[in-house]
Amino acid sequence: MALAWALAGCGGGAGDGKPSAAPVAASAPGSAGASAKASADPQAAEKAAVLAAYASMSAEQLRAYRAADAKGTDLEKYATAEALGQIRNDLARMQEAGTVVRGDIGHRAEVTALDLDAKTPKATLSDCVDLSKYETFDNSAQKVIPLPTEQPLRYVMTATAERWEGRWMVTAINPLGGPTC
Repeated sequence: MALAWALAGCGGGAGDGKPSAAPVAASAPGSAGASAKASADPQAAEKAAVLAAYASMSAEQLRAYRAADAKGTDLEKYATAEALGQIRNDLARMQEAGTVVRGDIGHRAEVTALDLDAKTPKATLSDCVDLSKYETFDNSAQKVIPLPTEQPLRYVMTATAERWEGRWMVTAINPLGGPTC
């Protein structure tokens, strides 16, 4: 199961109000391997745009989870109603539980399917989520809530995106984690 959503109600936040380094590292388009693939893949630019939208949404999501509040984030720029609904439900559970997220959630995302011929172009992503630096923090008790022992620290999560009016938007996030990665 994907901890970013499933345990959001138990999430932890920096508590010091300081922003941390960007948590999302989707496939680095500037790497040597990526540029070799880019020239061989006619869809490389669209895949890069999908990954950029997903990385931006993930960064804004973590910003919201650190405060248990979406105020001041740009989530609406990168996520549609369904994906936003999931995030808002998590935030409501976090507020009720008095928790925030601390640390980082690592991402290694890739586009696994891309349909540019559809009336509304669609993409499917696979993301290796890394929770090794993730913490759930209980603000009342002022302590970290440990992850469940059965929670893998790295697992595969999927998401979908669609191109709306020339830009990619994350439409759904499957928080039920897949195999470890």
